[in-house]
Amino acid sequence: MIFKHAISWFEIPTTDIERATKFYETIFDIKMNPLDVAQFKMRMFPLEDMATGIGGALMQVSDGFYKPSATDGPLVYLNANPDVQLILDKIEEAGGSILVPKTLISPEYGYMAVFLDSEGNRVALHSTP
Repeated sequence: MIFKHAISWFEIPTTDIERATKFYETIFDIKMNPLDVAQFKMRMFPLEDMATGIGGALMQVSDGFYKPSATDGPLVYLNANPDVQLILDKIEEAGGSILVPKTLISPEYGYMAVFLDSEGNRVALHSTP
């Protein structure tokens, strides 16, 4: 099997969904879409086409299923095109902190950075050259 994309969906844990929503809406200058169902709350990143795009959401569940972490679990890279630095410049004022500043991966692969969000999650950014 060959995948068009290795990722189809991701979820970022939160302990305070409203604080996390404000953080991500601020740094990416977006409006997240709410979906609250039964015991969980979601705030979905805007997506042009669910059938062909890669989607994701902030998640808050009362049973402890999701746990923010600065050290454990996968590292999700969010699209920071056209320039990682434009997002990094908003991180601290929005309530996060920068762990790895803008760093050249290679001329072919572009730039990356890593930050802690308002919930204590380690999240990465990527922009193409």
